[in-house]
Amino acid sequence: MTEYGAPSKLIRMRARGQVTIPLELREALKMNEATGLNILRVGKALVMTPRRLERFSLAREMEKELKKEGLTLEDLLKDLRKQRER
Repeated sequence: MTEYGAPSKLIRMRARGQVTIPLELREALKMNEATGLNILRVGKALVMTPRRLERFSLAREMEKELKKEGLTLEDLLKDLRKQRER
């Protein structure tokens, strides 16, 4: 699995709103049962991070990573539309 651009994973939410993060993602992010998660709603998407981030710093972090990978916000939105169509 690459750090970015990996295929999406379909997970199911359980009755009480619980979800399971796939093992390969937990391992790649060095997450365990003690890891706290920050969840942020962005439009109709949810963004989870394995540490507490404020919205402004999250936006800066995402912008930095996008530039590093040569991606634009439009690239992400196109991919999101493709994922929703599937």
